[in-house]
This record gives sequence, structure tokens and C-alpha cells, in this order.
Amino acid sequence: MSYQVLARKWRPRNFHELVGQEHVQRALVNALDQGRLHHAYLFTGTRGVGKTTLARILAKCLNCTAKSEGSDGVTSTPCGECNSCCAIDEGRFVDLIEVDAASRTKVEDTRELLDNVQYAPTQGRYKVYLIDEVHMLSTSSFNALLKTLEEPPPHVKFLLATTDPQKLPATVLSRCLQFTLKAMPPEPIVRHLAKVLEAEGVDFEESALWLLGRAADGSMRDAMSLTDQAIAFGQGRVQQVDVAAMLGTLDQRYIVALVEALAEVDAARLLAEVAQLAERSPDFAAVLDDMTALLHRLAVAQMVPDAVDNSHGDRDAVLALASRFTAEDIQLYYQIGVQGRGDMAHAPDLRTALEMTLLRMLAFRPQGVPQPARTPLPLRGNAEAPPAASPGEVGEPPLPSQREESPQADAEDESPPQQGASAAEPESVQDVPSLPAEAEPIAESLPPWEEVPVESESISAPEPVPAPEPASAPTLHPAAAAPAEELAEVKHAEVPGLATDSTSVVDSGMEETANSTPFSHERWLASFDALGLGGLTRNLAAHCMVEADDGERLTLRLEPSQQAMNAEIHVRRVQDALASIGVSRQVSIEPGPLPETLETPRQQSERIAAERHAQAVAALKSDPHIQQLQEAFGARLLEATVKPREAETTVKPLDATPGA
Repeated sequence: MSYQVLARKWRPRNFHELVGQEHVQRALVNALDQGRLHHAYLFTGTRGVGKTTLARILAKCLNCTAKSEGSDGVTSTPCGECNSCCAIDEGRFVDLIEVDAASRTKVEDTRELLDNVQYAPTQGRYKVYLIDEVHMLSTSSFNALLKTLEEPPPHVKFLLATTDPQKLPATVLSRCLQFTLKAMPPEPIVRHLAKVLEAEGVDFEESALWLLGRAADGSMRDAMSLTDQAIAFGQGRVQQVDVAAMLGTLDQRYIVALVEALAEVDAARLLAEVAQLAERSPDFAAVLDDMTALLHRLAVAQMVPDAVDNSHGDRDAVLALASRFTAEDIQLYYQIGVQGRGDMAHAPDLRTALEMTLLRMLAFRPQGVPQPARTPLPLRGNAEAPPAASPGEVGEPPLPSQREESPQADAEDESPPQQGASAAEPESVQDVPSLPAEAEPIAESLPPWEEVPVESESISAPEPVPAPEPASAPTLHPAAAAPAEELAEVKHAEVPGLATDSTSVVDSGMEETANSTPFSHERWLASFDALGLGGLTRNLAAHCMVEADDGERLTLRLEPSQQAMNAEIHVRRVQDALASIGVSRQVSIEPGPLPETLETPRQQSERIAAERHAQAVAALKSDPHIQQLQEAFGARLLEATVKPREAETTVKPLDATPGA
């Protein structure tokens, strides 16, 4: 016996073997079981989704002679063994007239076909006319078919199939029950191919089936044909390397490698991956398209993890990769990728365009790119400006040589030391020789955890040369916001003869003061606005509560619904923000259920906003002018539009010392 291709050998014989199209299957099965049969059915959809297969299954349901559950012997489960079912499967059933409308477009062909409609079926229960590619009929043929299609004899059923229903006249569409078959996603195609190959005894790799499923582009017949080709190409085996070579597609692992290089902020690896891609002569425009598609999946994985599709068979890998990015990074990378795709037409070559797009992603990422180890150029108009501070050194106090050139700094240096800071000095430090004038304010500044808290505002570190403050702004101590570690470093550098152990005593005393009191959840709520967090980091922290604090490690419990935002960069930002208010802890954020007795900063903010809104509504309702308007004109208060007045925030300056 000659070889039969997989697409014909594994064509479904009944509704239970049908893959996909559940919406059409359900409607037809219910209609057959209830005996509610229409005289004309129209199946539409792209190629290879099952239009002709459904029509043949329906013809078997109408003419099966072995079962008779429904009215007139019609059944939704044909036996597949009676003479009618076997004849239909073999294409020799007399009462199933299959017409190729593409080759019989003339009106004479349609008239010849309709001349036999009036005669009763010869072998089956119904005479079924299956007209494939019906949109190819001429206008005269459609007009000749209209009357018979509207009122056919009781023993006649019309089954029409087309890939282009827009070309059908509205008069034909109104006479048929239309079923639109959807293009099949890769998941059911891969499952069906695995089932077929297992039954055929062919070795395969699942990753190769995903390549075939995507290449099929929604058509099961195309997937089966490509599988036949892959078996021949791989000498009886279906492997990913062979399938990729046969299809000429780029392995998804190269795209993932590019995105991983972005996650590591490694420009050298990015260029190396592009060079490795160039050896395979890919379509660089398609590479950028695949990369932006992967970035889209990463964004979905961060916001709604359950909505990530498995069209590439790598859902778990996408979820893991999404945790290595911040949401703002992915959004920026996607926007740059889409813009770079449009700019490729103006680039010298496509590889250059791809490399520039990838480098642009790193150059404009929100956290910046690590600079090479070199001395930056001086700023314009300031040839003696110090080098730019590296991350983590922002806010370092000015050096003594710089402070001598600043009149404002000299004025601040003449202020007497603060009593609270000097009293807190250990005895070993008081015996140290007097400090230079320029170092005294720094050595005797308040620790960060003793600062006056400021609501909804964060105090930034002083610049090397402070700018004059407006008259209305509160006067803050010049070194009030400097981190404790940086103050200790400057004092040790400027005090001649200061012993190392004395400095360590000061530092250890400050750290013990900060870490002696456990960081409670009440303190977390009270100091949340003072952390100065913003963006997604603030949103993440607002859904956390303090679970435990052992003095070295602070554990925050995160709502499970916000787990997608839990990235390492946000944890570091929260840790740095806590350190800025004197809470030096190793922060860890773990998702889990929150107790109902405690509320997160987000819940506290919502509760306060709801209370203020209720107070504002109550105040408006009790206002006599509002009541007068309601009585005179029938006015109605829209409570949802009421916006309470913003709470006034006052910034309390630090206690000024005499002579400051």
C-alpha cells in the first residue's frame, strides 16, 4: 500500500477526535442531539483549520445507519463502521456531492447541479451538497443558487466552506448558519503532533514541535505537512536543530541570550551575541521583532503572571527572566526596540541598526550604565570641579579646600557646636585635640535617626557648594542629611592624630543606637513617607508589613498579589532608604499572606483618604448653603466627585543653636 500523508491519515473521523474549534463542535452536537437541523451551513476560516473535515463529519452524522438516538435517526456520534460512514471516509458516498467551486464557476455548472436536487437520495438519509471555496462562484451562479438555498427539499442539506466570507453576497449569508473557525494556537498543535508522533513511533524533541507549531501559523494541516517534511529531513527523527535548519528560523535561545545580556547590563556580551548571530546570516529586523515580542511577554509576566502565554514552550523561563528586570526597564527597552525597528530603513545596514538599538537601551536605562574607569572631563566653566561621584557616594560633604573657597561654608563653620551632639561623644573622643574650624560642624552634626521627620518629603544631601535657600524655605543644618558613614570618613581624614580605634568607637556607638531598638511595624508606617521612595519601588513597599527584625536582618512580608514586582533592585532601594533614616539592616521581602489585624502603608493611606473623604462629604451635607440649594433647586450632591482639601504639611526646622 502506498504511503498516506499524516494530514490525511490522521484526519478526524468524528467530533471527539476534532482538535480545537470547541465552539463549533458544541453548537453542532447540541443541534444534532435535539434534532434542530438547519438546511444550510457555512464554515469559514483560514486554511487547514477543519472546514471540510467538519462538513464530512456532519454528513456522516446525518446518514449514519447504525445509530438512531436523535429524531429521524440522526446522531452526533457516528459509528464509523456502517456502509454510509465507510463510504464517506473513502470518498465514494453517492449522496455526498462535493463540488469544487473554484473549477465550476459558471452559471451552467450551477444549473446542472441544481437539476438533481429534486430527486431523493439513493443510499443515505439526506443528500448533502458540499461546496468548497464557495466564494469563487460567479454572481450569476449565486443568483441561480439563492432560491434553492432558501427553500430546499426536506432531504437536501447544503454545506458551504470558504476562506474569504467577505466575497459572499449578503443574500447568501442570510440563508446560512455561519460558523467561523479560529486559527489554532501553538499549544494544541504541539499536543496533537506529540500524540501523532508517539503513535507513529517517531522520536522527537518537544522544542522541535514548538518550532513546527509556530511555523504552522494556526493551521493544523500545515503543521502535519511540516511534520512529514521534518521526518524526512531528519531521517526518521524530529530534532530541534534539523527543524530549525529546515525552516530557516532563528533559535529562540539566541533572543533569550540578548535579553539576558540586557539584564546583566553587559554591553560587551551584547555585541558578542550579535556577532555570533551574524555568523548565521539572520534577518536582523526579524531578530529585533522577536526581541520586542519577548519584552512584551516579560512585561505581562511582571504584571499578570497567570496571563503569560506558553506559545514558545518557555513560560517558566519567561517568569524567571522577568524577575531580573524592573518594570520601567522593560517598558523603556520595548519602546526603544519599536522605535529602532522603524529606524532600520535609514541605517547603513541592519546589523548596525540592531547594535545601536541595543546599545541605546543600555545608555538610557533608568539606573544608568557603569562608566569606564577613566577621569571624566571637567564641567564647563569649572575647570577644577571634582570627579563625578560614583553610585552610593552622592551627598559626600565637601573637602576642606573647597569649603575655604565658599563664603557660606565659612559662615556656617563659625557656629558653636551643638550641645546634644557633644554630650553624646564618648570620653575617648573628648580627649582628642580640637578639630580644625572647617571640620567642627561635620563632627558634631546630629545622627540621621535623630533628625526631625518631615511628612511626604525627603531631605536631599547637600551639594559640594550649597545654593542659597529661598527666604520661605526652612533653614536646615548643613550636615543634617549626611550619612553617618560618610561623616565618620571625613572626620577621620581631617583630624590629625585621630586614632583608628577612636573613630571606630564613634561609629559603633552610632550603629548601636540605631540598631538597639527593633524596627516595629508601627515605626514602618510612621516613617514610610520619610523614606522618599518613588515609582514601582514605593508601590512595592506600600504593600509590605514588618514581619521580623533581629537587629541585622529586617524581613518584610509582601502581599501575594504583588509578587510580580518583587525585584532585587527594589529591595536594594528600600534597604538604602531605611539606611538613610538610620535603620541599617539587611532587607528581605518575602511574599505571603498578611494578618488582618495589621495594615500596610497602602491600606493605611486608603483608610485615611476614605475617612477624609467621608468628613468632607459630611461637612458639605451639613453646610446650610448646600442644604438651601437642595431645597430650592433640587440639587444633588455627587459624593464621588468630592475631593477633600490636601492636608497642610509643615516642615519643622532643626533647633538652632545660639549664634547660628
